[in-house]
Amino acid sequence: MSQEISAQRLSLQLTAYFLLLFGSVLWTGIAKPDLLSVMPFGGTNALEVAGIELGEQTGAGKFSLASKATVDIQPTVRQIGLMVVFLTLSLSGTLLVMLPITWTYTATRREIGFRKNFVRALMVLPICATTIVMLIQNNLALAFGLAAMVAAVRFRVALSEAIDGIYIFSSICVGLAAGVGHLGIAAVMALFFCFTNVLLWHFDYGQNPMDNGRIAQKRAKFEASASNSSQQLS
Repeated sequence: MSQEISAQRLSLQLTAYFLLLFGSVLWTGIAKPDLLSVMPFGGTNALEVAGIELGEQTGAGKFSLASKATVDIQPTVRQIGLMVVFLTLSLSGTLLVMLPITWTYTATRREIGFRKNFVRALMVLPICATTIVMLIQNNLALAFGLAAMVAAVRFRVALSEAIDGIYIFSSICVGLAAGVGHLGIAAVMALFFCFTNVLLWHFDYGQNPMDNGRIAQKRAKFEASASNSSQQLS
């Protein structure tokens, strides 16, 4: 993206991207309907895509099915391949959905500056969220174990603006949606999320005269920090 971008240009860019994204999914559904069964839509998960129906776990490598019979789980090569394709589409789909969200963030925040690592974090966070949801599924014990590990790590991020937290929340939403097989809902959410932020940015909704001085102060601080970093590198 260029150094300066207007709301009109960003709107055109987002419109073209979402038309291409939704158009590609629609074309896939029409031309290759069988491929939709391995895509993260309709609330499916990797096991359902592979055709593995599990009930309550009874032992190592064994599960009881609806008939209460105990069987060994031996996925075929085709089932493993379907699971890999589903996981790949789910994780890559989160990147495709997050891309316009990061465009919107960088454009609307360019005036007061933003951190490069934060934008990168927005892109990769849904991958972690998707994987976590797929691992947990309906396992309550695993969910408590995960909560304990997160509490031990104490992952914290210092946010300079409240809107940054909203973007993090949107990133988590995309990951959760992909994890439960509803990536289409996440794409629609991203559509409304991006255009709502563009409209608020264009009309300067909620403008406060005191913000001008605060923005100028933050920009001067950001430019000074960037200048010091470049001098240290040189």
